[in-house]
Amino acid sequence: METNKQNTALLVMDMQNGIVPMLGASSAAIVGSVSKAIANARAKKIPVIYVVVGFRNGFPEVSANNKGFSASKERFAKLNMDDFMKVEASIAPQAGDVTVTKRRVSAFTGSDLEVVLRAQGIQHIVLTGIATSGVVLSTLREAADKDYHITVLSDGCADGDEEIHRVLTTKVFPRQAEVITIDEWSKN
Repeated sequence: METNKQNTALLVMDMQNGIVPMLGASSAAIVGSVSKAIANARAKKIPVIYVVVGFRNGFPEVSANNKGFSASKERFAKLNMDDFMKVEASIAPQAGDVTVTKRRVSAFTGSDLEVVLRAQGIQHIVLTGIATSGVVLSTLREAADKDYHITVLSDGCADGDEEIHRVLTTKVFPRQAEVITIDEWSKN
């Protein structure tokens, strides 16, 4: 395995069958954008780490105190969790890519992401995913507290509410991360 001289990894978060379609007409655009980011990472020999959210049968990880997940528990019970957790086929992991399963909104919570990052000497994470106000925000905040260098690819993230996406990427995220486009990142 070639050494990652940049100490960087691209995180592709919640780009899975059970989440991507929630964006409706915007789904194809975000998948296309994230595909460009993945191609750029691979060309630069930057590891691509996939993060998916999922639960065990019976959802023992879902607390009644967790407003977001407990509200979806009934809907989750009707789903095939394996299908729900599969990464969108056009950007699916390749041999050698790591896929991390999380149990909460942040990519770190309930997963072994931090162990994977430490093992590979990763100190800089580049974030993409759905939703900007969910996994991207929560992961950015936790990563900042853990002293990672963070880049957010503004067009590699999407949210059901475009105004929330705009506010986060232009006003909130720049306080703790570099926020750039995929094209800008490709030129680095």
